[in-house]
Amino acid sequence: MLFRLLVPLGLLCALLPLHHGAPGPDGTAPDPAHYRERVKAMFYHAYDSYLENAFPYDELRPLTCDGHDTWGSFSLTLIDALDTLLILGNVSEFQRVVEVLQDNVDFDIDVNASVFETNIRVVGGLLSAHLLSKKAGVEVEAGWPCSGPLLRMAEEAARKLLPAFQTPTGMPYGTVNLLHGVNPGETPVTCTAGIGTFIVEFATLSSLTGDPVFEDVARVALMRLWESRSDIGLVGNHIDVLTGKWVAQDAGIGAGVDSYFEYLVKGAILLQDKKLMAMFLEYNKAIRNYTRFDDWYLWVQMYKGTVSMPVFQSLEAYWPGLQSLIGDIDNAMRTFLNYYTIWKQFGGLPEFYNIPQGYTVEKREGYPLRPELIESAMYLYRATGDPTLLELGRDAVESIEKISKVECGFATIKDLRDHKLDNRMESFFLAETVKYLYLLFDPDNFIHNNGSTFDAVITPYGECVLGAGGYIFNTEAHPIDPAALHCCRRLKEEQWEVEDLMREFYSLKRKRSRFQKKTMSSGPWEPPTGPGTFSSPENHEQAREKKPAKQKIPLLSCPSQPFTSKLALLGQVFLDSS
Repeated sequence: MLFRLLVPLGLLCALLPLHHGAPGPDGTAPDPAHYRERVKAMFYHAYDSYLENAFPYDELRPLTCDGHDTWGSFSLTLIDALDTLLILGNVSEFQRVVEVLQDNVDFDIDVNASVFETNIRVVGGLLSAHLLSKKAGVEVEAGWPCSGPLLRMAEEAARKLLPAFQTPTGMPYGTVNLLHGVNPGETPVTCTAGIGTFIVEFATLSSLTGDPVFEDVARVALMRLWESRSDIGLVGNHIDVLTGKWVAQDAGIGAGVDSYFEYLVKGAILLQDKKLMAMFLEYNKAIRNYTRFDDWYLWVQMYKGTVSMPVFQSLEAYWPGLQSLIGDIDNAMRTFLNYYTIWKQFGGLPEFYNIPQGYTVEKREGYPLRPELIESAMYLYRATGDPTLLELGRDAVESIEKISKVECGFATIKDLRDHKLDNRMESFFLAETVKYLYLLFDPDNFIHNNGSTFDAVITPYGECVLGAGGYIFNTEAHPIDPAALHCCRRLKEEQWEVEDLMREFYSLKRKRSRFQKKTMSSGPWEPPTGPGTFSSPENHEQAREKKPAKQKIPLLSCPSQPFTSKLALLGQVFLDSS
């Protein structure tokens, strides 16, 4: 019965036009330059309102024009908005905020903080800003990007989270006290996303600092989730991190699970890790087999595959963007168009939408200005150039400005049916929603670099290339430059010794070749005298002892890909051998 109910809407979405030149409401395609400026104005209305009314609190309350702490008293909106400032071209404000954060943010505080939110917003935001500092004209210290004040702040914040991972399973608690560690009475039940959403930030941090502990705990958490999947290949929504037993057994792609799948793909691309990609592809098969109905994705019982909730959640709208990253463009567009019909119905995406009934779910009618559908539009537009995706961007700008703009910023929409507002503007509005909108309408932004420009920087470990594009967005839309992970890696001594031997071998070979050429033109060859090549073994060992300190040749900034994929210029990974 459920399948039959889904067919009409699925067919409707499948028939929506994908042709180029699709007109807007006035008969013309949306003008990117016009909407780019509109988005920039939206950002500054929200950003200036936060600075004037809410700083140093975490977030703005736009209806009462004041602020409040939400995730830990970090001046969170300022951290979340920092890289957006640079993407919009405001280098002077970026530089000012860097100084403000260094002077005002303290992580040594008696606050219970979300491990997940602190990682994606604070650690991710600081890492991204650190890697973008030179581009923003900040005077970086010697050794950057392997050192710097923002990197030290990110490391300090991440270390405050490490006690949460000290469990029998290696899966973290959901909350940690930044001063005292995990509270004795803390619940051991954590959502799947709260366990599997660390590899992007923590692997970056380990690569930049040289401390493997961050990447190690993130990988252990990922593996424990993988080992806990059901016999049909699905994971549930919440798990007990002490026992490894599933507490909530609903399986889907939305809230509580979403960024786990996202980080398997993005971690695979960032680290060129074939195991992470293989894990995601196995999940993808199970998701298609058990949760997908007519390009909608439902919630099912993780062990049986039976439908438990025939709903769409707004957080699921990231999925078409993730599909585009693995090159599954056709399926991504069909699913995106399904979600777009809901936006057209309400002027936003309700938190829950009953698919068979075609309407909102009670007490889940709100839209807190989430970015996920806009995020997918940005990825798909980069992959296809289809103007239908610009239409979503246009609709988002018009809807948000009309419904949620108030004197002091933009307010969460409490109910899409009557457009009642709530007194909150989450930090992700500036970190994600506005950023993805701007990038959708700004094809020439440096974030979209196709590798035609780059910066060569000297680090204590050699020369490396930065800023060549291919940025990986964490789940809070903070861009990470994958090349940076190869700037600061300390190679094992044994590897350098092997490279020394290889250099000596080729040096000997070249010199032998030169001498052989010389003998052919100038008579019989005689061994050269003095230190150097072709000496006795004893002399050779002496020469090795006397030679100066090892010259470390830098690693290539773009490592060869160890699994069957192509990282295309626009960021898509096509899983074929073409």
